[in-house]
Amino acid sequence: MSAEQNEPVRQRLTRAEAKARTRRLLLDAAARVFARKGFAGASVEEIAESAGFSIGALYSNFGGKEALFLELMAERGLGRVAEAAQTLDRHEAGTGEAAAELGRLLVHVADKDTDFAPLQAEFWLYAVRNPHVLDTMAAALREPRQALEGLIDTWLTEQGTPGDVPAESVATVVAALFQGLVRLRRVDPDSVPEELFGQALVWLFAGIRSGATPPGSTDHS
Repeated sequence: MSAEQNEPVRQRLTRAEAKARTRRLLLDAAARVFARKGFAGASVEEIAESAGFSIGALYSNFGGKEALFLELMAERGLGRVAEAAQTLDRHEAGTGEAAAELGRLLVHVADKDTDFAPLQAEFWLYAVRNPHVLDTMAAALREPRQALEGLIDTWLTEQGTPGDVPAESVATVVAALFQGLVRLRRVDPDSVPEELFGQALVWLFAGIRSGATPPGSTDHS
């Protein structure tokens, strides 16, 4: 049998598969270039060249640098929600084991994933200075936010918490807590020990379970 006969037959990619492959390669290249140059310093020309495509291919798949970056942000957000969901699958929510593992997730993001947090801060400043970007940014991050809301809604239901507790509001608080502690740990690691994020979630959900009425609100019970 000849060498040619031994070679596996390569199946031709469908149009959808080829498009998905192109988008993946562009996203991976963008992540590398953004990490080296920052959002402002990265150019679409360099990203396209790094991925092995023309600038036209980049624009036809993403429309520009902003869309590339926002998709990367959404992917990171979905990945972190998925990790949190796996943690809660392994450990009962509200337990010390779950809290400790969620704390380690935050520490990993703060201490190991050192490229992306500064990029997020840079893009936030860019969006604030270019208000037309804010709506696009909110839309791009809607999917990871909805995934977090779904995770929290399931947890609230399983814990038998009051039915009027909105998962959307809790998700907003949890996301802000995570992002704020990541940034604070980068500045002052000793102020955010590994267990703090998990412990803060225990405090938050203990308060929700107790049905405590926040100061200034009206208890309609």
